[in-house]
Amino acid sequence: MPHEKTRNSPDSCNVISLDRRRALTLSPGISRDSPSSVVVKCQLSSLHMGGVSAACESVESQDSDVQLEPVYTLCHRRAQGSYSVTLEPTLGAEWAPYRHCGPARRLIQFPPPPSKGAITVTTEDLECLDSGEFLNDVIIDFYLKYLLVQKAPQASVDRSHVFSSFFYKQLTRRDNANEDSTSTPAQVRRHQRVRTWTRHVDIFDKDFLFVPVNQEAHWYLVVICFPGLEEPQYVKRVGGGSVQGDGGEGLGESEGEVHGESRSSGDEDKDDSRIKTSTSLHLPDCTENTCKKQIVCKRPCILIMDSLKLSVHERIFKLLREYLQVEWVTKRGFCRDFSVERMIGVHCRVPLQDNSSDCGLYLLQYAESFLQDPVVHFDLPLRLERWFPRQQVRRKREEIRDLILHLYRFQQGSLGHEALQDRTDYGNVIQ
Repeated sequence: MPHEKTRNSPDSCNVISLDRRRALTLSPGISRDSPSSVVVKCQLSSLHMGGVSAACESVESQDSDVQLEPVYTLCHRRAQGSYSVTLEPTLGAEWAPYRHCGPARRLIQFPPPPSKGAITVTTEDLECLDSGEFLNDVIIDFYLKYLLVQKAPQASVDRSHVFSSFFYKQLTRRDNANEDSTSTPAQVRRHQRVRTWTRHVDIFDKDFLFVPVNQEAHWYLVVICFPGLEEPQYVKRVGGGSVQGDGGEGLGESEGEVHGESRSSGDEDKDDSRIKTSTSLHLPDCTENTCKKQIVCKRPCILIMDSLKLSVHERIFKLLREYLQVEWVTKRGFCRDFSVERMIGVHCRVPLQDNSSDCGLYLLQYAESFLQDPVVHFDLPLRLERWFPRQQVRRKREEIRDLILHLYRFQQGSLGHEALQDRTDYGNVIQ
């Protein structure tokens, strides 16, 4: 959208894309007494979708805590579906400052009606995507739902089941007065709280169960692999990425079954000297797109993917084994052993966060990477340090925000909900 050039405005900043928020450096003509740079934060909400609006938050010096007056005002407008941004020396009469306040407003439902199990995202949820904010359960559930409905390959979707972020919270909450007064075993009481969550699915027919966990305000991902298997199986690989080598190559150096509550960091360190060079130079060699073995190991296990590695996970291994045991009896009608020897716990080596607020983003990236490029060879330990670049996670806040705003526009627009039902057409819209 063309703009009339404003005198004294920086020539290089007449039009700035809203796809990325960034620091806007002042032009050389600005006084040396002015701050060297300003950071302007545009907040898009549902009210920005129509008419003319503007947003400009406080401008702070990067080198001082002193509150400074803005040298320029960042304005944005929308017309016919296009956004544009200008820097103005003053705020003209046609512009109005805006900052959302009041109750949260609904932005989208995904998937849209008449689909069941929709996640509702509000303006308040959108604020969780601001830099430095912790993702809440709505954003976690929304993006996991989006991966299953829209983004992940159908073959991975058919093999997977994703639990809500409330599942583990409900499974592990304290007994109420009525529950505490019964003689029912604790593992059965816990299962009863979530027994309806799987009434339409047999999780033992799935290869992977994704369980998002929030423990002491920290998000991490649990993946239960091959819950229907009682012991490891070495099978000939079919489909997937490139395949090389002969049949015996797939047995690897860790052919024997691993026992114990979990693979500790000490156990993993013993393997460091053997694979230090390979992990520092190469991608993981156990995923669908990178594994070159014809014979691969399918191992029943519980994987922990934690971007901080600060949480204590031993209890979650125990609770999930007990849940699986009661669920098996409920679904199949007879007992089965889900002991430590049968369903081992594993701490995966995964990319780690470098701050205190991105744990939710890493959880979502772990799930996305697993669905798009699943692990096919469970020869422990799983070394996934170079599964994806850190920059991919840093972009995720803006990507999810843009996705929600795209969905808002199309759910409010002329396409209607029917146009969003088709997986292929909808993918073209979002891309």
